[in-house]
Parts: sequence; C-alpha cells; structure tokens
Amino acid sequence: MIRSMSTALSGLRNHQVMIDVVGNDIANISTIGFKGSVAIFSDVLSQTLNGVQAPGAATAGTNPSQIGLGSRLVGTQQSFTQGAVQRTERNSDVAIQGDGFFVIGNDDEQLYTRAGSFNLDAMGRLATIGGTLVKGWQSGPNGIIDTNGAIGTIEIRVGDLLPPDQTTTVGIGGNLSADAAPGTAVTMSTLTYDQQGLAVALNLTFTKDPLLANQWTVSATANGASVALTDNVVTFDANGELTAPADRNVNIAGGAVAGMPTPLSLTLGTANGPARLTQFAGGSSASINQQNGSAAGSLQSFNISPDGVILGSYSNGRTRPIGQLAMAVFSNPGGLERIAGSWRSTPNSGLAQIGAAGTSGRGIMLAGSLEMSNVDLAEEFTRLIVAQRGFQGNARVITASDEVLQEVVNLKR
Repeated sequence: MIRSMSTALSGLRNHQVMIDVVGNDIANISTIGFKGSVAIFSDVLSQTLNGVQAPGAATAGTNPSQIGLGSRLVGTQQSFTQGAVQRTERNSDVAIQGDGFFVIGNDDEQLYTRAGSFNLDAMGRLATIGGTLVKGWQSGPNGIIDTNGAIGTIEIRVGDLLPPDQTTTVGIGGNLSADAAPGTAVTMSTLTYDQQGLAVALNLTFTKDPLLANQWTVSATANGASVALTDNVVTFDANGELTAPADRNVNIAGGAVAGMPTPLSLTLGTANGPARLTQFAGGSSASINQQNGSAAGSLQSFNISPDGVILGSYSNGRTRPIGQLAMAVFSNPGGLERIAGSWRSTPNSGLAQIGAAGTSGRGIMLAGSLEMSNVDLAEEFTRLIVAQRGFQGNARVITASDEVLQEVVNLKR
C-alpha cells in the first residue's frame, strides 16, 4: 500500500511536468520562431519478487515476477519542425525555410535563433528586437563577399555613398537602313559619366558613305566638343551583317574626353546577337541601348535575397551587395540549450556549421516574412487532456491506497 502511494506520487509529479511543458507551448503559440517541446517519460527500476526459472527436463520455466516502482522524467524533446511563414512586408524581417539558424551574439557569446524580426540600431548595425547583433559577412570593395572569412556584425547605413563609375562601354544596336540615300545621317545620344561621376553628353552620328552602299562613317562629340574615333568606319556585307570593325568596337582613346582617362568602347553587339547593329532595308532604328557608368549614389533601401545577400539600392539606380547573413546548422539540433528566444550550442548538439543560406542543407531565407511558432494548438490540448487524466488517475490511486490503509488500521477495533 505504501509502495502504491509512492508509485502514484511519481506519476503525479511527472504529469505535473507534462502540464507545465504543454502550458509553456500554449503560452508561446504566438512567439516568432518558437519550437514546441514534448515531455518524455520512462519507468524506473522494478522490484523483482521471483526470479527467472530456466526450463528443465521435466519442469517448465517460469517468468520473472516484478512490480514497477513508478515513472520518471527522461527529458523534454524539442520539435524543430517548420513553422508557418507569415508575410510582414518589412524588408528587415526574414524567415528561414529549412533547418538553419540565424547567428546572433554580443561580445564573445554566440547564440542561434529562428526569430528573424530584425532592426537597424543607431549605428546602422543589424540587430534583433532584443538588441542582440546579427552576424554575417560585410562586403568588401566592389561588393565582393567572402563567405570563407570570419563572421562579424553587419552594417547597413542608409545614406552611404556609392562611388561613381566612369563609363567604359556604350552599347549600340538596331538597324541602319540599307535603302537610305547616300549622305544620310543617323544621330543618337546618351549621358555617360567621367571619373568623378559628372555627366558627359555623348552624341554619335552615323553617316552613309556617298560612294559605298554598305559603309557608314561614325563621328562623335562629347559635351559639344568633337572627339576623335578609331575604327570609325562601319561596313556591312550583302546580307546586312557587320563585317568591320573586326572586333565590333568603335573606340575613343583614354583622355580624349576630359575626365575620362580610361578608353571608351562603342560596342556594336555580338555576331548574331539580339541587340547587334545591322543594315537591312526599311527604316533606321539604331540607338544607344546601354552604358555602364554611373554618378555617385546614396543608399536608399535594401532587400534580402534567398541566399541571405543584402542588396542595397542606390539613388543612381545601381544595386550592390552590402553584406550577407550567416546561417548555422547542427548535427543534433535537439541538443541545443534554449535561452529566452534563442539557443546555445552544447557538447551534444555538435559544433555550429556556419555558412551561406542555400548550401549544405541550411535552407533558404524568405525576406519580408517571419516564421511563426510550430505549436499545434489541437495537439497541445489533446496532450493537456491526457496529462490531466493521468494526474487524476494517479491521484485516485493514492486515494484508494489510503482507503485500504485505513481499513488495515481499523482491523484492531
């Protein structure tokens, strides 16, 4: 009787823990990136009343007679199943689709989280709502990101200046009319940029040769001043395809235009390409279709790509990588230690394997979204009912044992 009361008491304690675990899951049903847990029970040592008897030649074997001594809590198992993704439209909110974790931390402490609700602090550093810095790789010169280097804080300073790029290539495509009269001039213009980002108005004129039907001469002015060109005679074959210049470039020498020390190439498109310069019958449609220079620009906004690259959009219309978010995976995520909205690695979780999203099973990132809790309310209420009934059943065992013990005491009367 005393044994049954002790056994039932262990059941009471364990089902109380189960209710505590379920209560915590339900309390965090709206917590971003939360992962639910399950209480795992096991029986404890059993008391053996009769041992095993091996069968003999004339006797049968007997099984052991044992009485269990209750249950114990083995542990709580975290569930890292994917939570539902909810759109927020905030460019600093990021959800993970897959098994990875964001890497965060202040000072020397490195933590991991699935909650991707990030903000910028006064220094432009990407941080969690709770003030923990988000880790990743900052881009180097020309927007190059080295994901093999050490991770650190990521700075996104709105208003940062993107240096200007001198124009080195101007693309020309379209058609020069094959039936145009000799001496016909086709003009086109665009803005190019010098080394300091100052706009240079470039005007080009294609003039049909008065004697040779398939030949045009190119002339140019920059900010109204005449500019010398090399390979400025453009020749087509009988099929209207370009044959000269052989490299399909008309060139302006470096220094020929003030502020442009680097040569400027006027490219006429690749052979058989969709944007090449041709000479077919009909109207002329030749025009400048691209140039690769830009003025200086300031950072206006940013967005995050599925591989975690933070792309800055600048006032000059350019985009450039600013940094990249790091992502970690573990051999045993169930071994992570939970710490108020994040996790810490332990000897049983294995070392964090840090790299870029979309590689080595780390999953991808969904910008403008957040991962919700993976708690299933229906399942949690079912567990709550089971825990409640288990608690009631064990309490009834204690009551029954007490009544039997009372009868034993009353035998003396």
